[in-house]
Amino acid sequence: MRMKLKQGQTWKVGEKFVRIVQLERLEVGYKTLLSLKKGAEGEHQTTSKKDFCRLLKGATLLTGNTNLIQE
Repeated sequence: MRMKLKQGQTWKVGEKFVRIVQLERLEVGYKTLLSLKKGAEGEHQTTSKKDFCRLLKGATLLTGNTNLIQE
């Protein structure tokens, strides 16, 4: 299966959420979040596209307006 990565996508990986914040040709900047609430703290990381796709193995792409859930 081939993934189409786009900046701003949010993926659910286990109990955490991963949002793509910067997408380049060979590198992906992403933020790991414990919750999707607006203003949620997260950790910024950068990795290769290949490693990022491995991270997403078995993950679920969240669609629609689920990127930020407001309280």
